[in-house]
Amino acid sequence: MSDAAEQTERPDEPVTDEERRRRRRERRISAYRGAKHVLARPGFLGTLRERLALLDGLEDVYDLDEPADIYGDGVVEALERKVAELLGTEAAAFFPTGTMAQQVALRCWAGRTGSPAVALHALAHPEVHERNAFSQVSGLRPVRVTSEPRLPSADEVRDFAEPFGALMLELPLRDAGFVLPSWEELTEVVEAARERDAVVHFDGARLWESTVHFGRPLEEIAGLADSVYVSFYKSLGGLGGAALAGPRTLTDEAKIWRHRYGGQVFQQFPTALSALAGLERELPRLPEYVAHARVVAEALREGFAAAGVPWARVHPEEPHTHDFQVWLPYDVDGVSEAAIRQGEETGTLLFAGSWDEKGPGLAVTEVEVRAAGLEWTADDVKAAVAEFVARLPEAPGAR
Repeated sequence: MSDAAEQTERPDEPVTDEERRRRRRERRISAYRGAKHVLARPGFLGTLRERLALLDGLEDVYDLDEPADIYGDGVVEALERKVAELLGTEAAAFFPTGTMAQQVALRCWAGRTGSPAVALHALAHPEVHERNAFSQVSGLRPVRVTSEPRLPSADEVRDFAEPFGALMLELPLRDAGFVLPSWEELTEVVEAARERDAVVHFDGARLWESTVHFGRPLEEIAGLADSVYVSFYKSLGGLGGAALAGPRTLTDEAKIWRHRYGGQVFQQFPTALSALAGLERELPRLPEYVAHARVVAEALREGFAAAGVPWARVHPEEPHTHDFQVWLPYDVDGVSEAAIRQGEETGTLLFAGSWDEKGPGLAVTEVEVRAAGLEWTADDVKAAVAEFVARLPEAPGAR
C-alpha cells in the first residue's frame, strides 16, 4: 500500500464511508495532477492560473477592446449568434447552467402545448442528477418512457400510455454509457413524437461530438428538434455556461424566464469568452477524439483479455463519442485503490475517474479521451492495463 494510502486508511482510526470517499477523491485528484500520462486533462481540475489561461490569445476570436457585457449584451450576444449559426436555428439564449436552460425551455413549451408532462428516459440527467428540479421548481411532470440502457424507441414513444406535451431526448445518454441511437432510429423517434402532437427537445450537453456517430453535421442533427440545449464546458472545456437554441419566439420568452430564475447575471464575459474559445479550439478536434477513443477502447478490451481479467467489459464496444464506460468484476475499493496507486507509482493514470458500484463485486467508471489521449498508442494502453491489473486484488473465483 502506498504511503498516502497508509496515512488515510489506518486500521485503528474509525473512518466514515463519506470521509473515506473524500480522502480517496483527494488522492485521485492528486495522482491526476502529478501524472505525466493521462487520457484526458479536464480543465475543471486545473489551477486558477491554468483556468485563466483559457482566456489567453483570444484576439482572433473576439475584439477584446469592445466594452464588457452588461446583463447579456456584447460578447454574450456574439456567443448566442455563433451557437445559432452552428446549430442552424433562428436564435439562441445564453444561460449560466444547463439545469436552468432546460427547465426554462420545457416550461415555455408547456405553456404552448398546454401540457406540463415531459416524457424522458429514466436515466436522463434531470431525473438522476437535478434533485427533482422539474417538478419541485418548474411545475413540470416528468414521465419515464423507458429505463432500458438505450434511447427510447419509436414504438415506446408512440404507444406510451400517458399523454405528454414534450419529449426530451438526451444525446448522448450519459448514464447508459454515452450511447446514441442510429440516425434512422432517432428520426423515427422524432416522427413518433410528432404523431402525438408533442414537441421534441434535445438535451445536447454533449451533442457537439455526436456528428461522427450520426454521420451528419450539427445543423442537420439539431434540425430534427424544436429546441436544443448545449453545454460549453462538458466537451468544449469552457468555464461553464450553456445555451438554448430554437425559434426566436422561444428564446425571447426564455430570456424573460432566465431573468425570473436568477440567471440574468450582471457580467458573464469570462464564461462567454471561454465558450467562444472552446468553439474555436476544441469543437474542430472532437471528431479526432472520438476516432481515437475507439482505438483506446479496443486496446483496453484486448489488454484485459490478455491479462486474464474475467468479464471485463468496455461499453459501448465501439464508443459513440469520446467517452465510454469500463465495467470490471471487482468491488469499488479494490479498483479505486489500484487506479490511484498506478498513478502515484508510475506517473501513468489509466483510469482518472471515480468508480461506482453497480452490483455486488461489480464496478464501473467513465473513460474520456481528449487531446492528451492522442499521444497514447494501442500498445501504450495495453501496457497500462497490465500495470493496472497487477495492482488489482485477487480476481473473484481465482486460485
